[in-house]
Amino acid sequence: MEERSEQREQDHVLIIEDDERLAGLTRDYLEANGFRVSLEDDGGRGVDRILSLQPDLVILDLMLPGEDGLSICRRVRSDYGGPILMLTARTDDMDQVLGLEMGADDYVPKPVQPRVLLARMRALLRRLDGAEVSGESRLTFQDLEIDNATREAWLKGERIDLTSAEFDLLWLLASHAGRVLTREEIFSQLRGIRYDGQDRSIDVRVSRIRPKIGDDPHHPHRIKTVRSKGYLFVKDS
Repeated sequence: MEERSEQREQDHVLIIEDDERLAGLTRDYLEANGFRVSLEDDGGRGVDRILSLQPDLVILDLMLPGEDGLSICRRVRSDYGGPILMLTARTDDMDQVLGLEMGADDYVPKPVQPRVLLARMRALLRRLDGAEVSGESRLTFQDLEIDNATREAWLKGERIDLTSAEFDLLWLLASHAGRVLTREEIFSQLRGIRYDGQDRSIDVRVSRIRPKIGDDPHHPHRIKTVRSKGYLFVKDS
């Protein structure tokens, strides 16, 4: 039996999926586990549905009629702050990388076991709650400020546009400034799964975060790559 204690009251999930049978089965399973679910089968209406409903989480298929998932994700990201979980039937690594670059928070290859999908959704929603605040909730590094209570960051006083997944990674690295975090640690903390040695999602997010916080993508001084280990957020000297 699934643990309801890990879930907020009646989280609203929007599923954008053109496979009617799959969407219906997923809806039934999620509703049985306490979610409120809306369905959309036309990618052409996807952007409007996300922005009008502002659901707690979006499950977005990659291949859709009308408009594909990558385009939808890119178009809504500036006006929708909730997590986007992308589904892809393709195993092409580039599809997954593109999804992350467009602002998806996580991706799951199809077919996916319902329990796995539920676990990934709950991990995203727990992060959105910002529940894990220990010690300081606001960090300052010269002209960079990061606030875990408001889930916002500023560079030279200007608010930085970060997806929820990008903020989570930035906060994790910054709150461990001066210590190398391995990819295994990062995956365990942020996605609740073991690192398989091939997933590039963390690397993609770091590459997106660096220019946003004023870091040189080619010669970073703030978030450094430690070869064969992971990443180091550099403390101010």
